[in-house]
Amino acid sequence: MEVKIAVRSVLRELVVEVDLTAEEVEQELRNSLAADRGVFTLTDVKGRRVVVPVTSLGFVEIGEDESRVVGFGGTL
Repeated sequence: MEVKIAVRSVLRELVVEVDLTAEEVEQELRNSLAADRGVFTLTDVKGRRVVVPVTSLGFVEIGEDESRVVGFGGTL
């Protein structure tokens, strides 16, 4: 699943590919926002960790859980 994170005063968004469900990402975000001086932390599919202080978050866009169809647009 793709998660986009906007950081205040940064022009580009962070795009993180994670193995979590939308509900798990949202719960991580809720936990981070509830903590004093919280940080929002996600680990991507390659094991890299992204850490953003919640005071710097602009928005977090959580992609849809979807199965992707691979092909050339013919009938199935």
